Amino acid sequence: MKTKDSHSFSTMPKDYSGLCRVFPPRPIHDKVSYRNTVEIADVFAGFEDRMSVDQNDYFDLLCDLIEKHERDIVPVSKLKALALLEHLLKEHGLSGADLSRLLGKSLPLGPMILRCERRITAAHAVRLGKHFGLRPDAFLL
Repeated sequence: MKTKDSHSFSTMPKDYSGLCRVFPPRPIHDKVSYRNTVEIADVFAGFEDRMSVDQNDYFDLLCDLIEKHERDIVPVSKLKALALLEHLLKEHGLSGADLSRLLGKSLPLGPMILRCERRITAAHAVRLGKHFGLRPDAFLL
């Protein structure tokens, strides 16, 4: 894998097949493939308003692969609020990237919340409560 500095949003192809030539999305089975997938997904962070449709689809797929891998390795003793959020996302067919869009923040935020790398703020909880028709405190970790 190239170093992190060798990839930038401006050098990434706009079409899906071109993106797959740079980094073919595959199921994640080890730490190296996890780090490589996260590295490529991070290239798109903060550029959601400039992504082509194909770049957005590619980014969503990378986020889905990262989330699946993390779900598989994270212990079952999840926090109640996080389990509720994951259940609601699944029931509504939403991904981590969709969660980011729902929160109106940068695309990496949703997956980071789902990986327990970021906490849900009070403002996030209010938005989630309005969207899902629940009390905001249900989402506070």
